[in-house]
Amino acid sequence: MPSHPEPSLKAGLTALKQGDYQTAKAILEAIAGSESDRTAVIQAEIGLVVVYARIGEVAAAIALCETLVQNERPQVKEWAERSLQQIRKRYQTEDTSTTDATGFIPWENAAAKSQVESQKSVSGEDEDENEQTPPSQTPVRSLRVPTPRGNQTRGWLASASSTPRTPVPKTSSLPFPPPPNSPTAVNQEKVKPPTIYWRQAKRAKVWQPLSKRGLKLLFLLELGTCIALFWVIKTLLVLVMRFINDAFVKLPFLEPLQLLYRDPTPVLLVVIFFLFGLSPWLLDRLLRKFYGQRQLEKDLLQRHSKETVRVLQRYCKQQGWRTPKLFLLPITAPVAFCYGNLPRTARIVVSQGLLEQLTDDEIATIYASQLGHIAHWNCAIMSLLLLLTIPIYQLYQLLGHWGDAKTQPWWRGIFAVLTSLVYGLWCLLTGTGLWLSQLRQYFCDRVAAEVTGNPNGLVRALLKIAIGIAGDVQKQEHTSWQLESLNIVIPIGYKQSLCLGSIAGHTTFESFLMWDCLNPYRWWFVINNTHPLIGDRVKRLCKIARLWQVEPELYLESQQSLTIKRQSFLLQIAPWLGIPLGIAFGGLIWLTWQTLFALKLLNLKWIYDNWNFIKGCMLIGFSIGILLRINSFFPNIKPATVQTDDQLPDLLTNPAVLPIDNISVRLVGKLLGRQGTNNCLAQDLVLQSSTGLVKLHHISWLGQHVNPQDLIGRQIIVTGWFRRGATPWIDVQTLQTQSGKIVNSPHPIWSIVLAVAAEVWGAYILLRG
Repeated sequence: MPSHPEPSLKAGLTALKQGDYQTAKAILEAIAGSESDRTAVIQAEIGLVVVYARIGEVAAAIALCETLVQNERPQVKEWAERSLQQIRKRYQTEDTSTTDATGFIPWENAAAKSQVESQKSVSGEDEDENEQTPPSQTPVRSLRVPTPRGNQTRGWLASASSTPRTPVPKTSSLPFPPPPNSPTAVNQEKVKPPTIYWRQAKRAKVWQPLSKRGLKLLFLLELGTCIALFWVIKTLLVLVMRFINDAFVKLPFLEPLQLLYRDPTPVLLVVIFFLFGLSPWLLDRLLRKFYGQRQLEKDLLQRHSKETVRVLQRYCKQQGWRTPKLFLLPITAPVAFCYGNLPRTARIVVSQGLLEQLTDDEIATIYASQLGHIAHWNCAIMSLLLLLTIPIYQLYQLLGHWGDAKTQPWWRGIFAVLTSLVYGLWCLLTGTGLWLSQLRQYFCDRVAAEVTGNPNGLVRALLKIAIGIAGDVQKQEHTSWQLESLNIVIPIGYKQSLCLGSIAGHTTFESFLMWDCLNPYRWWFVINNTHPLIGDRVKRLCKIARLWQVEPELYLESQQSLTIKRQSFLLQIAPWLGIPLGIAFGGLIWLTWQTLFALKLLNLKWIYDNWNFIKGCMLIGFSIGILLRINSFFPNIKPATVQTDDQLPDLLTNPAVLPIDNISVRLVGKLLGRQGTNNCLAQDLVLQSSTGLVKLHHISWLGQHVNPQDLIGRQIIVTGWFRRGATPWIDVQTLQTQSGKIVNSPHPIWSIVLAVAAEVWGAYILLRG
């Protein structure tokens, strides 16, 4: 135990807030044992109650609360009585039938209770109609995923708010998870999974077929995806061929290869066609080798979902198909996808986590949605994309492992550059299928609802998948490579699952999904996402339920869109708006010079006949757009206006905010992410706070000695700007550890550097002509 010769109350409370419980215990016990300042002693004793509860010393926490109950100050006495009652309620009970070896007693979460009440109020049920919990609000099979450790212990000390006269610390703003190695924490993860209350809305008994939707846009996107994929591969191949020949020209005793000057289009078409034809069998080998894929036995599927077997048999018989081969991935995250170039060569893959975390009817809806992908032929396009991207992702992993094995800094730097280039290549190829990945989800949702007659089951399945993915990230303390590499083909994207899946115990699904349904500019922020807005998908499924005279699982149908100032949105997209404005400005200048040349007043034909002039104007317009929004995008963070951890649910449920809105945050939590060379771009950084998971965007500063990867797995304080978009995130300003070590993330500086670089480049192009 560290020694503190001069204990400071402020230092002890700071250590408590940062999660350094042993230091806080040593300091606060020293102050509580002194007889100098009675007010400081009381504050130290209150802090010690929190510390003892956090480190599992329940008896000490109860004894100290009983002492504080006798205090003459009414505020302290009231706080101690409430805390003592909650501690006893949580850790002690006369009913020993629900206890386990650790003595932990699960109790109803206040957040879950408030969610039930809000669902009742939304559904319009009379509170006096039934005193017992109605069947539609009973918990279904609990999801076997861990939850943020602050969820269970947050409620019993939330009443300790400060008062003007009595210096009681604001414990409601502190995270209160039990220590990772304490019996309470172990039992919470293994015995007490989070209880999520579902409305359990029914399915349609008899339903009419849905109106036919045109598939032209889907087929055009499939064709466009193929063209984009081919163009990207060809462009990269041509660049590599030119680079090799240029190197041969500059090197002595070597001659360029004439073969590399030829057009690679015919050979590339043959290779891609060959890969497309063999994609099912090649993917079988890749998934078996790298992901551990194995055959899913029919009796195992029958045990988990009898309805799925019936749905597969009925639908395939109607379509005249052979039943797709069924496979299983041995991973805990709930995922599902399909691949194959024809219906008769199709395969459907689900994970072990999906079978365990979803119910019978929910599993059937997921399988039905995969049948929709097969029926609309987008399964074939995504199979080719997977076949090309999985080997590249495996190369990215291999280079990362090699880089981690090196001890010399210069070797690690070389592998960091190579790993980043390969990861960028993987992102580029995956990006060709973004829009197809989004649109195809809407069509497969309709097929799943129509085949099963259970749109509410699909709603629950999608939400549970998000909860399961968030739980898997928390359990592994990083985003698994299986999730990232398969992200484009699974039902819910892992990035959109982080907040949605982890915040479920703190707010209702309707509240969180309001942004997806009400924000008028939401479509602009989903352009670069792999999946559509989950709120929009759920809203469409609930609309189908109403069409079939069935109460929906969530009430999102009658809400009206919001009105947001256009100026905020225009400022948000200012850099991208500057590109067409630059083109327009260049066109106006071109027209002016053309007119002056026709009138024989000025001859600048050598400038305006060159398209470089337009390129320069585009770059300058982009640069001006960055500079115009930089002050609004990265305002000064003032301690008086900063938002803390307990306000995160309110930030996530506000449907009227845009990423450019000035929301400064200071959150406490654990830093999650991959370690080593595979995360040298900081692409996998997640903050696990007491209220949920939030994606972090960090940009390293050149020459900075402290790497954010060094802080992974530790308690940190994140200061930055919260952005609410299609996927919420935080642009990091600083990461601070308990010991005071700080990692800076200079987003504003890099934005200025980017703007200046674009400005200089554009001016150079203009002057060069």
